[in-house]
Amino acid sequence: MKKKFLSIGLIISLCSGVFTATDFPEADITNGIVKAKLYLPDVSNGYYQGTRFDWSGVIPNLEYQGHTYFGKWFDKYDPKIHDAISGPVEEFVALDYADTKAGSDFVKIGVGVLKKPDDKPYSFATNYEVVNHGKRTVKRKNDIVEFTHELTDETGYGYVYTKIIKLVKGKPELVLEHSLKNTGKKAISTSVYDHNFFMIDNEPTGPGIKITFPFDVAAEGKGFGTIANVEGKSIIYTRPLANKENVFSAGLKGLTSSPKDYDLKIENVKTGAGVKITSDQPIEKLVYWSCPTTACPEPYIKLNVEPGKEVKWKINYEFFTTAKN
Repeated sequence: MKKKFLSIGLIISLCSGVFTATDFPEADITNGIVKAKLYLPDVSNGYYQGTRFDWSGVIPNLEYQGHTYFGKWFDKYDPKIHDAISGPVEEFVALDYADTKAGSDFVKIGVGVLKKPDDKPYSFATNYEVVNHGKRTVKRKNDIVEFTHELTDETGYGYVYTKIIKLVKGKPELVLEHSLKNTGKKAISTSVYDHNFFMIDNEPTGPGIKITFPFDVAAEGKGFGTIANVEGKSIIYTRPLANKENVFSAGLKGLTSSPKDYDLKIENVKTGAGVKITSDQPIEKLVYWSCPTTACPEPYIKLNVEPGKEVKWKINYEFFTTAKN
């Protein structure tokens, strides 16, 4: 396992935030075309120790033809802050949270068994107590990292979750391969989405960023019609977002049940760098959120796994460059 040692005094500022660096377990991968850095999960020393996102597959940096795609978009860093994370990271909806009594345990795939503190609705910003981290293993080669998270709990849930992040040989492409095997007594019914914290060439969210879908999209919500507009199949911005502003839709319209609709494109029209995102699964719903530093289409996938069964799914990221506008 490779570690890069950074001085304790190194301070990186973004907006008004301050980040003090330390040692984090990490791995570098490349296929000679794309290179990426991954932070590896670790209960004590891992970069991300929050309870919102799957701990596997945090990518602080990815480069292709001199362009960068991810970075530190948030103001404040702490390993337990729910959104102190970067890259195409994923969150599974908590299992049976609404039916779990206060003081009892509930499960989040990719995180572990957590304690429900009270009768309030689930909040992704809450740092829930982790009572069972499960077992994690990591295998890596030059162009691939495989994460496995195994969990068995008294709640009746059990699973083996494997996430493989690999760079495709000879192509500017990153693939997330997933498998979820139900080893427990209860059926697993959940959804998982990829937050896609893109920062293409560190372009502030505004007219330089364009998001395109394979269907005529419609959007309602905060900032739509003023800061962001829909033009046919694309979301474009009328101006840069100001500090603390955000654009949000709880569900873009125009989707069908076909996996062909999971075909999103986000690009920096100023630098000519972009990425096409596809999957072998249909989109259950499509949330959209952006702030001044990142733009995030968030496609959800529905998962139902009976005991003893296994489901698999893939998400592909194809990086490209175009002529600058």
